[in-house]
Amino acid sequence: MEQRSDYQCDVLIIGSGAAGLTLALHLADHAKVLVLSKGPLTEGSTYYAQGGIAAVFDEDDSIESHIQDTLIAGAGLCDEEAVAFTTSNARESLQWLIDLGVGFDRVDKSDSDSKFHLNQEGGHSHRRILHAADATGRAVQTTLVDKVRNHPNIQLLERYNAVDLITDRLTGQSRRVYGAYIWNRALERVETVAAKFVALATGGASKVYQYTSNPDVASGDGIAMAWRAGCRVSNMEFNQFHPTCLFHPHAHSFLLTEALRGEGALLKRPDGSRFMPDFHESAELAPRDVVARAIDYEMKRLGADCMYLDISHKDPAFVREHFPTIYEKCLSIGIDITKQAIPIVPAAHYTCGGVHTDLNAQTDVPHLYAIGEVAYTGLHGANRMASNSLLECLVFARAAAKDIIAKLDATQLRSDLPSWDESKVGNSDEEVVIQHNWHELRLFMWDYVGIVRTTKRLERALRRIELLQQEIHEYYSNFRVTNNLLELRNLVQVAELIVRCAMARKESRGLHYTLDYPELLPQAQPTILTPAQK
Repeated sequence: MEQRSDYQCDVLIIGSGAAGLTLALHLADHAKVLVLSKGPLTEGSTYYAQGGIAAVFDEDDSIESHIQDTLIAGAGLCDEEAVAFTTSNARESLQWLIDLGVGFDRVDKSDSDSKFHLNQEGGHSHRRILHAADATGRAVQTTLVDKVRNHPNIQLLERYNAVDLITDRLTGQSRRVYGAYIWNRALERVETVAAKFVALATGGASKVYQYTSNPDVASGDGIAMAWRAGCRVSNMEFNQFHPTCLFHPHAHSFLLTEALRGEGALLKRPDGSRFMPDFHESAELAPRDVVARAIDYEMKRLGADCMYLDISHKDPAFVREHFPTIYEKCLSIGIDITKQAIPIVPAAHYTCGGVHTDLNAQTDVPHLYAIGEVAYTGLHGANRMASNSLLECLVFARAAAKDIIAKLDATQLRSDLPSWDESKVGNSDEEVVIQHNWHELRLFMWDYVGIVRTTKRLERALRRIELLQQEIHEYYSNFRVTNNLLELRNLVQVAELIVRCAMARKESRGLHYTLDYPELLPQAQPTILTPAQK
């Protein structure tokens, strides 16, 4: 059954972080834009990003140096063209944010024309991280939200889930994307959006793990939807575990920025001794995968619940000025970081793989784009370097906007899309089943597909995923959708993709470390999965 869609627009953007809102603002003078946000606009990984954004602003630095640092951190698996493209467009992308009014820190805080204060983080050979104290993401997100809310060509839908993309698989027409089904959480009904173009800016999938630094919305929705629509995904085995998340029962998902270590914080065992010099010549400033494995190793070796991050040897005024958010958060749970070490554990933080795209952010399905953490551009390789993530959002949002604008006038909108059919489903009376499956999935992904892996662990994980998929498919077929059901359906799909990529990589490289294949293969190749044609 077909009917006029509930919403019509030129471009539907699914996701409202730095990638989605940057794309919306670059398009808004040329197109009618609809932005879908799963939660409130201030929620999402961008808002909670602390460290900053990498770009060459120091006269002693160079784009070539930024390229080389990124390639080294990516453990030989970065796409060099993507790295060059991103770093070459970094300063211009950052200048756009500066012109919008994002208040990056200056060396002289009283002089708005003084040089930017640049941090140095792990993997970077120079100070090149623009930041707004230790709450860069909040400064970026609030600025973008303010601009988006005030633009007449941008419509915002908050508290809406994307359910699935509408493609030729459903319409029988020529191969492309035509819009999406979306779930109105307030009215608890599925609605239809018709669009000339769709952009996925849904973030990553770290919620597939029991312990994560990410907000609850990071459930891999865009990756799962793109896979179901026929897009390839790549390098899903490379899940970055941030080395330093606050370990405390009242500090859910609170990340401790790498900039702490950039400014001299030391990692220590419970007895106060340092351990990073035993693992890497760069000690605390080693790449994240090295640091996370070292912490994991020491915790398991000692049977300890956590390790410690100590910046108490620095001047207290310096610590409070540079890390006010972290200082206040820790103080609220009884830890004065100017006097005490901070208990920390690694946590799932960033999805380096994702939906396969080109340098215009175009996926395998025409008119469908993917930008930000949802995408695999080749920039991050086997390990994302600190502060390249928000940069990727900005650079590829601009590239996607240019590509979409060039095609806009020649593209027809199809408004009579198939309506959502829920005539054969009922209301669930077994929500506890979803909750049980949810917890089971996240726990075995943490245990079997975590920082250190084995073939047997991966095989166990895959068997459990296949059983869960059968249960969830049956549930999805018989009951009306809910937020938890939609997210669980996507998470279990992403979990399968992660495990299949991990099983395909017969080596240890970057973030993928397996005891069965501890050595590097002589040639680095991305892991690419292609969905079966239906």
